[in-house]
Amino acid sequence: MGLSEEDQVRIKRRIDRRLIPIIGLMYCVSLIDRTNVAAASVAGMIEDLALVGNRYSVITLVFFTTYIFFQPPSTILVRRLGPRIHLGSITLAWGAVMIGMGFTQRWEQLAALRVVLGLFEAGFFPSCVYLLSTWYTRYEMGKRYGLFYAFGAVAGAFAGLMAYGLVHMHGIKGMGGWRWLFIVEGILTCIIAVVGYIFLVDFPDSARSNWRFLSAHERDWVVARVNADRGDATTTKFTLKIFAQQALDFKLWVFGLLFFCTSTQGYALSFFTPIILTAGMGFDATATQLLQITPMIWAACCMFIIGWVGDRWRIRGPLIIFNMTTAVVGLTLLGFHSVVGVRFLGLFLASGGVNGNIPLLMAYQANNIRGQWKRASATAIFVGLGGVGGVAGSLVFRPSDAPLFRPGLWACIACCLASIIMVLLLSLYFWRLNLRAERGEIVLEGGDEVAVWDEGARVAFRYTY
Repeated sequence: MGLSEEDQVRIKRRIDRRLIPIIGLMYCVSLIDRTNVAAASVAGMIEDLALVGNRYSVITLVFFTTYIFFQPPSTILVRRLGPRIHLGSITLAWGAVMIGMGFTQRWEQLAALRVVLGLFEAGFFPSCVYLLSTWYTRYEMGKRYGLFYAFGAVAGAFAGLMAYGLVHMHGIKGMGGWRWLFIVEGILTCIIAVVGYIFLVDFPDSARSNWRFLSAHERDWVVARVNADRGDATTTKFTLKIFAQQALDFKLWVFGLLFFCTSTQGYALSFFTPIILTAGMGFDATATQLLQITPMIWAACCMFIIGWVGDRWRIRGPLIIFNMTTAVVGLTLLGFHSVVGVRFLGLFLASGGVNGNIPLLMAYQANNIRGQWKRASATAIFVGLGGVGGVAGSLVFRPSDAPLFRPGLWACIACCLASIIMVLLLSLYFWRLNLRAERGEIVLEGGDEVAVWDEGARVAFRYTY
């Protein structure tokens, strides 16, 4: 496209600066708002709303009823409406719901608002994953996904400090500290929604909001390089039949099951780390608010480093297996060692291994999918099953299992082992297909395997394993 190497680097950096911080910040508030019931639970919410028995688990679980159901339409809506309108609107809406949570008087009211929160948040994560995948080539995605997710994880971790300050507003206007936690964080979410609406950009093949961000010539270069890498930078006409047919590819469901296993563990640790630290390790509420920050900071470092290594060496599967093995070691220490310090180390290892795999799995899936509507369908299945993992994660740890929480830890270890087996089988399958393509037996076109008989057939795609 007539651009020098220096100009190409400059454009990619401009894309990074514009996309990653904005959606990372918005993802940060998304992550905080769906999991801040954990911080509120140790700040008086359990007592004020009489969350006895399994009511706390119900409150964490009901969020996913709408979160799962409304994810598939999101990748269609974000294409129709554009990221600015779609993401900005739903973020503003769930910020208002968060404010309302601060004024609930019964646990049923909080549960109902969590259902509405899931409705609005359902469209956010799949849209962000999809948007990022359209701007970068396959081996640029790992560190970008890692940076995007790490940005949210670090900010989310420091939200523990913010929670520590907000719960000390207890008594102002006659309200408990946990109420101020919801209200103030909801207001911040609304502010960030407006910022996102102003600064978000559209897809590279759309000119709706990119004219101030990239010139037409620069945008054409982005589309051309993505096409050269995987041939799917532009979108074909949408029909529901085409969108639904993509779900017949078994690979999409294996990717989704991998994300289910990882999300089950990730949500379980997010929802129950404060409870593990208090009921399981004996820390008080103040120490818990501060200590829960440190494992997520470590996890954020793991996300970016693993993403960078994966892009540098163009591998995904071996790194996923490494992370799951690390998580198994951490979970074992957490549940089967008697020294509190060693158990806390186990929490670090588990958090790093589990959360480090989230952006890595995004890249693993994105690297092995071609076609915009197949990518949209794959993202919906991927994130949808991740939402199902959220339901499972809400039920994994039970207060009655304190202080060691071994049944929940066994469930997480089982998810790790299942992930290792799936990655081994899927990577072996990809390796065999690539080998057949090298011999000219098949052509890998559009992510599908098509038999060919003429030796001159063009091989347009390679799987990443």
